[in-house]
Amino acid sequence: MRILVDADACPVKEEIYKVAFRREVPVSIVSNSPFRVPAHPLVSRVVVPGNFDAADDWIAERADARAVVVTADILLADRCLKAGAVVIGNNGRPFTLASIGAAVATRAIMADLRAGATGDAIGGPAPFAKADRSRFLSALDEALVMLART
Repeated sequence: MRILVDADACPVKEEIYKVAFRREVPVSIVSNSPFRVPAHPLVSRVVVPGNFDAADDWIAERADARAVVVTADILLADRCLKAGAVVIGNNGRPFTLASIGAAVATRAIMADLRAGATGDAIGGPAPFAKADRSRFLSALDEALVMLART
């Protein structure tokens, strides 16, 4: 069992460490640029060189039925779900095979709307809130309990 984190814009890294240390689950923090991670045997920092999607590719290649992937990237979530991984958004909401199609379609529509916007700004996701942090902690803990049972 392991946790793979799309870390470049992840606001819940501290929560991930907290749960991982308590459950003794290894964590890979994957990013395009280096940043500080705890000096702990369960945490590995992976800095991927190359293009913008290199971190996504690294995670998707290692996602499987024994992995929990943490990402806000809908297209990465789709790839990881297809590989059998459990995928949780930074806000604690799980991505599932039943919901990912609608999420991908909504993402495409919003990208088209933003590309054609000429006056009024089209908003992005809601700001990260305390409730998101709490929901994330619960979702990650539940995912790891579920994987431990299999």
